[in-house]
Amino acid sequence: MKRLLFGLVFLAASASAFAQHAFEKTRKFEQLDYMLRSPNVYRTASGAPGHEYWQQKADYVIDVTLDDDNQRITGSETITYYNNSPDPLQYLWLQLDQNMRAEDSDTYKIDNNSINERMTKGSLVRMLGYGFDGGHKIQAVKDANGKDLPYTINKTMMRIDLPQPLKSGESMAFSVDWYYNINDRNLMGGRGGFEYFEEDGNYLYTITQWFPRMAVYSDFEGWQHKQFLGRGEFALTFGDYTVNITVPSDHIVASTGTLQNPEDVLTAEQRQRLDRAWNSDKPVMIVNQSEATSSEKRKAKGTKTWTYKAENVRDFAFGSSRKYIWDAMGVDIEGGEKVWAMSYYPKEANPLYETYSTEVVAHTLKVYSKYTIPYPYPKAISVEASNGMEYPMICFNYGRPEKDGTYSARIKYGMIGVIIHEVGHNFFPMIINSDERQWTWMDEGLNTFVQFLTEQEWERNYPSRRGPARNMVPYMKGDKSFIRPIMTNSENIIQFGNNAYGKPATALNILRETVMGRELFDHAFKTYSERWAFKHPTPSDFFRTMEDASAVDLDWFWKGWFYTTDHVDIAVNDVNWYRIDTKNPEVENPRRKKEAEARSTHISETRNKTAVAQTVTEAKPGLNDFYNSYDPYEVTSAAKRRYKTFVASLDDKEKEILDAGYNFYEVDFENVGGLVMPIIVEFTFTDGSQEVVKLPAEIWRRNGETASKVFIFEKEVQSLRLDPYAETADTDESNNFWPEQNVPSRFELFKRNSRPSSNPMQRSASGSGRR
Repeated sequence: MKRLLFGLVFLAASASAFAQHAFEKTRKFEQLDYMLRSPNVYRTASGAPGHEYWQQKADYVIDVTLDDDNQRITGSETITYYNNSPDPLQYLWLQLDQNMRAEDSDTYKIDNNSINERMTKGSLVRMLGYGFDGGHKIQAVKDANGKDLPYTINKTMMRIDLPQPLKSGESMAFSVDWYYNINDRNLMGGRGGFEYFEEDGNYLYTITQWFPRMAVYSDFEGWQHKQFLGRGEFALTFGDYTVNITVPSDHIVASTGTLQNPEDVLTAEQRQRLDRAWNSDKPVMIVNQSEATSSEKRKAKGTKTWTYKAENVRDFAFGSSRKYIWDAMGVDIEGGEKVWAMSYYPKEANPLYETYSTEVVAHTLKVYSKYTIPYPYPKAISVEASNGMEYPMICFNYGRPEKDGTYSARIKYGMIGVIIHEVGHNFFPMIINSDERQWTWMDEGLNTFVQFLTEQEWERNYPSRRGPARNMVPYMKGDKSFIRPIMTNSENIIQFGNNAYGKPATALNILRETVMGRELFDHAFKTYSERWAFKHPTPSDFFRTMEDASAVDLDWFWKGWFYTTDHVDIAVNDVNWYRIDTKNPEVENPRRKKEAEARSTHISETRNKTAVAQTVTEAKPGLNDFYNSYDPYEVTSAAKRRYKTFVASLDDKEKEILDAGYNFYEVDFENVGGLVMPIIVEFTFTDGSQEVVKLPAEIWRRNGETASKVFIFEKEVQSLRLDPYAETADTDESNNFWPEQNVPSRFELFKRNSRPSSNPMQRSASGSGRR
């Protein structure tokens, strides 16, 4: 009885394990419903904003002064905050991003670091975390009547406690006075700061995250007040800005918004040049290199105030320097208004920026507008600042040549790529306003994908770093302990560039080229952009819209690419070749005879033809009987009659199939990497011709580990290959072939110190640059 009970328990456990394994094999096509936010009146199941969708608004009036002698920003702002939510608010949260640089910042405390034999000044400063008096210095917080408002600062966040709750539909105004010391960007890193040019004693300022900004209060998260540690970027509220920027009188200011007082800050000649630039099909110099160099040397006294206004933007940034060269041109946007493309750069960035920057800005606006929405702002600016970061209407980019004006291909294409990327951020997330602090991929990944499309329209065979599937293979086949799913909070990502930029961009390109097709994808992607322009989308809204607008079930794709660290590795396990038995003895008997002879021939028989001089039956023929002369494969009259009877019994379709002479190839596939994808097979036939067959990813729907498919051809197959165009990011090509092929790895014959310079222009007498 005990043995029987044990057997039953073992059987039940085995059945349960088998059932669980079978369930796991099918989970790759399980719907995402339980992983997505529930639809509601604010966000629909289709991925569109709901009929009661709301978002807050914050308007700013700011007076700011840049102290060029002490590298300090001093400001006073009035914020008018509109509570459009259905909730009463007892307090408001503001972001104090500069506090990341405070001496007691958590950013310094949590940073992993180590000592090397050779340490740079910058690495030591970043390690020490002190020696710089950083952070916002709040001087006052007052209501509209000038009465102090109580506030609490928690690291990079500030809570303002309200005397009474701000009810739904109400607004309130309050003011904040503050200052902070500007960091040396080259020494301490960061998105903003100053760069000092020792040769001429001047500064170039990129002023970003510079004023206390309202945190987002949303329907899906409440207050977004995750601390700013340096990597996770920003969730911000839309509003209107009036900003008065006081700088040295000879500085040129590049800024978010439209300049309100050109007569006060620009010369008559500069204004005339702007008029010409508006209708020019190439950039026009507003401040040329000679004029900028002259300003560097004479350093005028006094100050000027530049006033800029911007409507419906989520942030505001500016750059200021007497070193700026400035060029501009008007750009016609299909389906939209004409806008400005502009560039500001020091002479150290020439000839690259004068040649390319504004042209790249114009190109970017046109291509992004085609795939998303017509660019809605009045201008887009590229500022050279040896880094890369984006804000509404303005971005800061790198790309300096050598001192002699020459440059490598890497610098040239890196510069073009970063300008496209940072200008493209106007769309993601400055307009399609996702939460960067939580979901980095929603701005970086989507933007990198459209950057790839834009690069490919700039120049054929453009050397795009991210987008092509094969470029993602090294990352995806790497050690999984150093990889995180795309759906990971920005501060917890490992391999940030691959995770938040490269992998989602690759995934979207595969969706467009391989899974959905360009027409369906482009329509759905544009629909998402139109639905969520000037709103706050979440991943659920993106996933649902892409399916809603295309009628393509993509849950399996989102789950595999965004929620797991699985990789693509589909293998050819086995191939079996079949043909239909025609039953025609004149066709089949010779074939069978040949196959039988091949099977019966063995090594001993072959060698005995010479080793055995004579067999018994050869010596004594009388021992031979019927079977020594019988040929079972002889085509007899009886066999012909049987075949004729068989053919007469077939209908027309059966006769057609029988006469076609089809070759049937049963191919067994294995999903080694775990990430289900379409199966793309290239067949090469014995006559040298080829045919590509694509099987949708749903072939894995009942078993995510193995799949079998019969392919039927009139021709004989010589070989087959999976993923012939490297479009699925398959990480192991060695198992993609039948018959099996060895794919060699490469090694380099290396001679120390034999590598040439990476700047061919510098080595070429005819390739010298200019200044």
